[in-house]
Amino acid sequence: MSTFGTIFRVTTFGESHCKGVGAIIDGVPPRMALTEQDIQPQLTRRRPGQSRLTTPRAEKDLVSILSGTEHGYTLGTPIGLMVPNEDQRPGDYKEMSNIPRPGHADFTYQIKYGTRASSGGGRSSARETIGRVAAGAIAEKWLKEQYGCEISCWVDSIGAVRMPDVAVPESDEGRGWSRADVDKLGTLRLLRRPTEWHEVTEKEEPDPEARKKKRIAIETAAEESFLKDYQAGGEKLKGVAVYEDWQGHFYDHDGAKVAAPAKPDEWRTDELLPLRCPHPPTACKMATLIRQVKSESDSIGGTVACVCRKVPPALGEPVFDRLEAKLAHAMLSLPATKGFEFGSGFGGTVMRGSAHNDPFAAAEKGNPVSIINTKNHAGGTLGGISSGQDIYFRVAVKPVSTIGQGQQTSTFDGKPVFLEAKGRHDPCVLPRTPPLVEGMAALVLADCALLQRTRLGGATTTYTLSLYGVETGTLTAGTSTYSAIDTALDAVVEYFTGEADCVDVSPVASSSDAVTDTVDVSEEFEVTFTCLYGDVAMLKNPTAEIGRAHV
Repeated sequence: MSTFGTIFRVTTFGESHCKGVGAIIDGVPPRMALTEQDIQPQLTRRRPGQSRLTTPRAEKDLVSILSGTEHGYTLGTPIGLMVPNEDQRPGDYKEMSNIPRPGHADFTYQIKYGTRASSGGGRSSARETIGRVAAGAIAEKWLKEQYGCEISCWVDSIGAVRMPDVAVPESDEGRGWSRADVDKLGTLRLLRRPTEWHEVTEKEEPDPEARKKKRIAIETAAEESFLKDYQAGGEKLKGVAVYEDWQGHFYDHDGAKVAAPAKPDEWRTDELLPLRCPHPPTACKMATLIRQVKSESDSIGGTVACVCRKVPPALGEPVFDRLEAKLAHAMLSLPATKGFEFGSGFGGTVMRGSAHNDPFAAAEKGNPVSIINTKNHAGGTLGGISSGQDIYFRVAVKPVSTIGQGQQTSTFDGKPVFLEAKGRHDPCVLPRTPPLVEGMAALVLADCALLQRTRLGGATTTYTLSLYGVETGTLTAGTSTYSAIDTALDAVVEYFTGEADCVDVSPVASSSDAVTDTVDVSEEFEVTFTCLYGDVAMLKNPTAEIGRAHV
């Protein structure tokens, strides 16, 4: 099916070579600030044509919000998103109309539906993921505003090249890197030997078209020279600067740090390679491997790792909709994914229970739960329910099926045929995979968070209190939640005034669920409380982070 989610529901539409692709998102809470600028960054990270290491298909992937917002805020009604396909080339697939491409879904779509999209992969194309990424950006914005949740994904391996486990940082902020650091640390500048390459200037070639052709010819010759030396064993490349990281460190083709060239500017091209592997030595090895694979008209796969930080506890619906099961469902619904590993994963199978168990200890003040795990082999869940720890997992991605090499295969009616596939495809999709994984993770967490908010029953499970100097705040709540709100409000007031136990919340005499209390607070603020079983997490308002309170 093309719909995902229970409360936060996303339906994607469109094929690779139709007029456009997009999504309809239902269940987005109202009054959240939202414009295209909140969605576009993730689509830009996902789009094709980012470097020589990805498909040359030229798409801007600019999103338009069609419905569900007004004056820059969500209405609570379905949000329609649309991204046009500007570089359609259905003619590239005309000669393959009677040949199911190896590794693609042409055969299975045909036998299931009796027909299929004749160009590209149809609904199985990676273009379909645009709607997911856009919807995920909305879900992620809501998660960030409500819980401070952060989701970050990076390339962990390509082929046999894998980032060392010890390179993944552990800090008070959580496991791994921020998204900004993934992009910054994981981007390399391509260098060329001045004896083989130079920038073609307007002075050298005044005619723009001729200048472009000359530049391409020089770059092609320089790349062929690099690959020739690499395939000959790489002796001529040892100690030679091939890549530069964001800090100005230089590396050879195999990721070894080398001295800066005598005249670095003569080596620097304007070509950036966004590998999204935030360990520059490993990223260099990956870049070289992809360049080799591309030169052989082949493709290669790998893995990505993802971490979700500041995830609220109590998310997940046992037993069949455990949080890790929902994440696995989401990740394995992405095109080309072939494996999912949660927490310690398969590596945990060789450990003893005494080493694998995650003991508990008292949490620091301000944590939304009273105790936390001192280790996290479990990956952030216990019994399929989020524990408040970082959630982390890996996803395996297979090599792209369409390659430039000819392959012996069969037509739909069983006749042998030699297929030389056309079309524009990535030699490796891993550098463009992180936004897909981040988007699907956000959709799962947002849906689970909204489901959890239904646990207490009553009219609402989200409580908003506005206090202006000496004023009266009004809350709507189920009768079983007054003591929890009382404690939470005490924590709020103590946070701002330093006065403890100054709030007393209890049901009013009438049958109404409205309760009131008057407190003396010196500054104006607004607080949202979200009930998670016995916990009331004090979240952030639209303008300031105010911390959390445990009940």
